[in-house]
Amino acid sequence: MLLEICASSYQSAINAQNAGAHRIELCSELALGGITPSYGFIKKVMQNVSIPVHVLIRPRSGNFTYSDEEFAIMKADINLCKELGCQGIVSGVLKANNTIDVSRTQELIALAKPLSFTFHRAFDWIEDSFEALDILINAGATRILTSGKSTTAFDGMELLKSLVEKANNKLIILPGGGINSENAKLFKQEGFKEIHCSASFIQFVNELEAIPMNSPVFFDERIIVHSDYDKIKAILNRIR
Repeated sequence: MLLEICASSYQSAINAQNAGAHRIELCSELALGGITPSYGFIKKVMQNVSIPVHVLIRPRSGNFTYSDEEFAIMKADINLCKELGCQGIVSGVLKANNTIDVSRTQELIALAKPLSFTFHRAFDWIEDSFEALDILINAGATRILTSGKSTTAFDGMELLKSLVEKANNKLIILPGGGINSENAKLFKQEGFKEIHCSASFIQFVNELEAIPMNSPVFFDERIIVHSDYDKIKAILNRIR
């Protein structure tokens, strides 16, 4: 069985390789469900890691429905990953009703070639999993990263097994979400070819009390945050 480690820092990527993991999914900000890592981060990992690196292409947190400008950013990031020698892309696009945006997803898959393409956990927001599976097979996706539409892949095991059966080796179902050393073997016993996890540990780096740099109000997948034109103008009017 192949183990993919979701690495959100340079040290995580190095630890994954040194521990014997088979592949890395590179991202930033696990607390947000992952977003695209920086160019410098990707480049540094590619210079020092020999196992395959797949890169998450997700321009922001929130939903998976993107503006034309955001979609252009995603395509530019895929081209950068190809230039840097990455082996795979992890991405996907949904419509506002949480169905697959077929044309845009097909465009990303075509652009990513010859790299592997994993449709990410946006899949778990889709109501009809089996219809989505057929769409992604026809679109040429390599695999689907999914928790089986549950909080953890263990809880979604029955759907995951059904997806594997229906996929019939036309793409890989990659279970991810809450997989750890205690339950990993169960996925091997059920016949999965690959598993995905972060294998994270928490390290406190501030020994002293510090002013928080995060904003809990932004940790909500129902929202997208933008700088507001009118608010910017109002501030400028005050300080002129």
